[in-house]
Amino acid sequence: MAKRNKSNKSRSGRLRIVAGNWRSRLLDIADVPGLRPTSERIRETLYNWLTPHIQGARCLDLFAGTGALGLEALSRGAKCAVFVENSPRAVAALRANIKALAADGADVQNMEAQQYLKGPQAEKFDLVFLDPPFADDLIDESCRLLEESKALADTCLIYIELPRSRPELVLPDTWQLLKNKTAGNVRYMLVRRKA
Repeated sequence: MAKRNKSNKSRSGRLRIVAGNWRSRLLDIADVPGLRPTSERIRETLYNWLTPHIQGARCLDLFAGTGALGLEALSRGAKCAVFVENSPRAVAALRANIKALAADGADVQNMEAQQYLKGPQAEKFDLVFLDPPFADDLIDESCRLLEESKALADTCLIYIELPRSRPELVLPDTWQLLKNKTAGNVRYMLVRRKA
């Protein structure tokens, strides 16, 4: 997933799918200020954690940005992925990448993540990628809205990415921390929703 840095520098470029059906495919990154994909190193670690759970999973990529996490999930055998992103330029690039990959099961929603979570949910997700823009400090509200929504399967896995410098995250009572690592200025974790 992508995050927006405090800097206004744009980081257009390319994103590489790490593994799966689209392994090594290069995709365009939208020229949006502060937008960048989750690093390959972190994505590799994350998908090592998720290997037993990804096949046939229904995924939600909130604050999708480049869509790196959801596209990686589809490449590795996820059934479907909903990408929620509010930047029109990021959405256009994401849709172009999905078309280039002929990615079945991909659905892009051009809206705020909070608006999506407050709306009616047609499907329950097995896996959620939660990586809001670091500068906007939306993680607490996003966790709360996600738990209150009807979007989570009983034992959903939730990937969370946040700044390493941020105070410890207080998870909803129904979430159990499984993994917690840091890389550079990023803290990333995997939690499971307890049925």
